[in-house]
Amino acid sequence: MTTSENPVRLLLCDDHAVVRAGLRALLASAPDIDVIGEAGSGPEAVALAARLHPDVVLMDLQLGGDMDGIEATRRITATPGPHVLVLTTYDTDADITRAIAAGATGYLLKAERPEELFAAIHAAAQGRTALSPPIADRVMNRMRNPQPALTPRELDILTQLAQGLGNREIARALHVSEATVKTHLGRIYDKLGVDNRAAAVSVANNQRLLK
Repeated sequence: MTTSENPVRLLLCDDHAVVRAGLRALLASAPDIDVIGEAGSGPEAVALAARLHPDVVLMDLQLGGDMDGIEATRRITATPGPHVLVLTTYDTDADITRAIAAGATGYLLKAERPEELFAAIHAAAQGRTALSPPIADRVMNRMRNPQPALTPRELDILTQLAQGLGNREIARALHVSEATVKTHLGRIYDKLGVDNRAAAVSVANNQRLLK
């Protein structure tokens, strides 16, 4: 068990300096959590995690630049090392699925109370799953009511989508109408729990739906 003599070593990652300052001030009130570094971008978080060897990386999802929190999480957890606890305002199915698929140990919303955050950090440090109650409810609901599998035609369209083709190009490639492509895209989004093309491709890659 972590004690004040052996606190959790924490790395903060958020692209807003004011948010980082607020989190650092909040975490300073917990004697068994030691903030050992701050990162303002994905690449910086990956580099600091490799250099500082924290127990937990508290990771925001939406980061400026070319690397978001999902990709940073994937790189940090690619080798044995710190656990990643996502702390975000976003609670969409797509974000949750992508974060967990990338290797996040926990997923917490910024609206949680401080004591919930402290408890989640300790759980993450021990490799235990930590989820905000609304996130846990959504995960359990998806497990109890899994989405139908994609049809062969939907997989064809998703594959074309991953290649960067637009609706008109997909329609031409598959010899169907643009209206048919749009209908299939709507069903794909519903089944994957997303609302845009980029998220659909990301979830499909994480779930290894694409060849």
